[in-house]
Amino acid sequence: MNATRQHLRALPELLDSPARYYFFTGKGGVGKTSIASSTALALADAGKRVLLISTDPASNLDEVLGLELSREPRPVPGCDGLSALNIDPEAVAAEYREKVVGPMRGVLPEAALKAMEEQLSGACTMEIAAFDEFTGYLGGEATDGFDVIVFDTAPTGHTLRLMALSQAWTNFLDDNTSGNSCLGPLAGLEKQRQAYAEAVEVLKDAGRTAVFLVSRANKSPLKEARRTWKEFTDLGIKNQSLILNGWYAPDETHRNDPVAKRWLERQSAAMAAEAAFIDSLPLYRAPLLPGNLMGADILRGFYRGGEIDSAVSTKPSKADSLPDLPGLGHLADQLAPAGRGVIMTMGKGGVGKTTVAAALALVLADRGAKVRLSTTDPAAHIADALGDDAGATLTVERIDPKAETAAYVEEVLATQGADMDAENRALLEEDLRSPCTEEIAVFRAFARTVAKGEDEFVVLDTAPTGHTLLLLDATQSYHRELGRQTRSTRQAEDVEKLLPRLRDPDFTRVLLVTLPESTPVHEAAALQADLRRAEIEPHTWIINQSLAAADTQEPLLAARGRAEIPYIHEVVEENPGKPVYLIPWSPTEPTGVDGLRELACKIQAVASTQ
Repeated sequence: MNATRQHLRALPELLDSPARYYFFTGKGGVGKTSIASSTALALADAGKRVLLISTDPASNLDEVLGLELSREPRPVPGCDGLSALNIDPEAVAAEYREKVVGPMRGVLPEAALKAMEEQLSGACTMEIAAFDEFTGYLGGEATDGFDVIVFDTAPTGHTLRLMALSQAWTNFLDDNTSGNSCLGPLAGLEKQRQAYAEAVEVLKDAGRTAVFLVSRANKSPLKEARRTWKEFTDLGIKNQSLILNGWYAPDETHRNDPVAKRWLERQSAAMAAEAAFIDSLPLYRAPLLPGNLMGADILRGFYRGGEIDSAVSTKPSKADSLPDLPGLGHLADQLAPAGRGVIMTMGKGGVGKTTVAAALALVLADRGAKVRLSTTDPAAHIADALGDDAGATLTVERIDPKAETAAYVEEVLATQGADMDAENRALLEEDLRSPCTEEIAVFRAFARTVAKGEDEFVVLDTAPTGHTLLLLDATQSYHRELGRQTRSTRQAEDVEKLLPRLRDPDFTRVLLVTLPESTPVHEAAALQADLRRAEIEPHTWIINQSLAAADTQEPLLAARGRAEIPYIHEVVEENPGKPVYLIPWSPTEPTGVDGLRELACKIQAVASTQ
């Protein structure tokens, strides 16, 4: 890796960028929020006036900074010059709906107003409304009092959609002559078209913007970083750098520890597999830490090297031993007798939902069950996790947005558009070119896939938390939209039955997947509360990749294991009566059929930490 060493930069050099806008993006769980927050704080300590913004629907910026944020900039206590805010997609979508519908109140009949509100209640409206707010911080008056704007962006799939929206809507506005879309009247969008175009130009401008792809030295996040790099490049965003977070470099004394040795081997293999990509970009490297980056003092230490070890507390606050928890194979034994139904893995991005879903599907198939493994995640890593040999009784599929959209458009034109005259058919075709059509088509496919659980196991690797909840919450809205644009009785029936199926604990089992760390655990708890409000009760919790359950004497890894223990106890204690499963850290990358089977067969390696 000589080429990599030649262009490796120390993390503090990142602060020397002349950019006004810093963007941090990458696969969920790689540390975007921690690095974005510590960078913003370091810039503020250097005398800059800094605004830190999260555009992630599942943001944990509040927890990292230790204060409650809103859509308005709020000064961060103890951090002179630093303010922060969260862009709340639900709040901005509500305002957007009112901006469109409000002027019509008292003018249109109540039924027409309700129809407009229904059209504006889907996930696509949240996307466009969030982007509408996002553009205000790229050159608008909202940032006049700040020298630098730091964006902690959403997981990769969402971020790419967010950035591509302006281009999609600009094309739609150019071609649309009817003045309406699935978002309602286009007047509001027309006013914003210039702002959207300018936002994309800001993102492309290396003199104003620096984009940092955050990854870890593991195969899956590095592959995702490479995909993101290509998609950004295709959008004309070429001003990118790579940050390898969590870099592990133990001293020579402990390199032969079994866990340390395997960790280093996995790290080296991942780097070698992506060497060409890594060497093509400016590279920064950040060290693996003994605990989480939480609070201003610890965030400051991240840019000060040796100070971080003493700043991060690794002593457990509740207990020094692990509870006795079963592994993933035991869960498969509990689920297998049902022979059918839907199993959904949910949790914060990067906690291992895809790996858990693939491993569980595989071992259920090994037990003789008929299993279908699918995903609604835009990033779709199932094929990477499973490899080429999925087994004879396991069907692997992906809900492909482009294919589903093409099929949906063809069906609508063949049914609803069949008897239309040329003018009305042209209007229908324009409406179907809206980006919202893809949302409807994908949702329809999701409902169709869930329906297959009547005859077999359907294991669904779902999208990161925010996207998943938008999908579930939109059920009734999409049902009405499907009724408007298609005559398919079976499709309408699948959508109509979706919520009852998801709410039936004997049909759908939601598995909350987390890592034994503060943010993933609390994110999963918030998700559980949201699911309960939607009358969906999670079936169980799965704590993935626990170092506390691995037999290691290496000081740094053992310290990370000790730091996990309070969060493992928290999951058990806060969920009395609910099954909790623990998966130890894997010495081999849990990919391919053999790796996934090994993951499912793992049991807790030790009963207590060293």
